[in-house]
Amino acid sequence: MAAPVSVQVEFGGGAELLFDGVKKHQVTLPGQEEPWDIRNLLIWIKKNLLKERPELFIQGDSVRPGILVLINDADWELQGELDYQLQDQDSILFISTLHGG
Repeated sequence: MAAPVSVQVEFGGGAELLFDGVKKHQVTLPGQEEPWDIRNLLIWIKKNLLKERPELFIQGDSVRPGILVLINDADWELQGELDYQLQDQDSILFISTLHGG
């Protein structure tokens, strides 16, 4: 069984408005059979942190287009996207690039 994982989850660019305006969350994910990855983290975020309008954050099993995801300050495309296995003390940042005009 995988040990619990502590990560910092941060929202910016307006995405924090979907999370009661809270930008930074220090999260301890419980131990589970499989190691935590971004795909599982998104499910956990939807169940535990997301307060309103999930369609503006989640699309299918990933984030909506227009949301930039950084893992430890690097684009998640360089890290394996949804399959990236979370490590203790990782920092995951979601930035909305969609703005009204």
